[in-house]
Amino acid sequence: MQKKIFAVILSGCGHQDGAEIHEATLTLWAIHKNGAEFQCYAPDIKQHHVLNHITGQEMNEQRNVLIESARIARGKIGALATFNPDSADGLILPGGFGAAKNLSSYAFDGVKCTVNNDVANVIKAMHRAGKPIGALCIAPVILAKVLGKGTLTIGQDAGTAENIVTMGAQHQQTMQGEVAVDRENRIVTTPCYMLNSRVDQIGQGADNLVRAMLEMME
Repeated sequence: MQKKIFAVILSGCGHQDGAEIHEATLTLWAIHKNGAEFQCYAPDIKQHHVLNHITGQEMNEQRNVLIESARIARGKIGALATFNPDSADGLILPGGFGAAKNLSSYAFDGVKCTVNNDVANVIKAMHRAGKPIGALCIAPVILAKVLGKGTLTIGQDAGTAENIVTMGAQHQQTMQGEVAVDRENRIVTTPCYMLNSRVDQIGQGADNLVRAMLEMME
């Protein structure tokens, strides 16, 4: 049997200004653990800003989202603009503030946010094709903005949950490691660091998300 392939969209490297590294790497671990393969992608764009992850202060430098994401992917990564929906069976977006700063403007604009064109186009194409889409942590807000429907989770945060509803989706409360499974829209989400979580709970959530997506592919 041919292995299923997941496309994973990264948003940089580091939870304050890019992809959350635990969520990204444990997603890749869960994909291989469950007998599938992955290919990482990121938009070839300037990172919104660069933060010192010790102090939280902005640094006077510029970085590229694709180049920073390559740190997590060990260099095996493609520019998102080159993505072909026929090349993957599912799509996953790990969280981290990069999802809300680089892939979208949610961190600054809330419900009025915009989503990077390449990110939006990939989500729409995979959804049209009936292929499952997964999102971790804050990344479900991107699905709410692009698709305007679906049952999603970001855990327990009332403000973000309200924004998801305003953007047309529904919110399901979850705890660490749990997933919200929307079989009708073929979406799976998990809260990760939207809750006060340990690394093992992040791994549990990623594993549950990947397994639920694989069930949808059968």
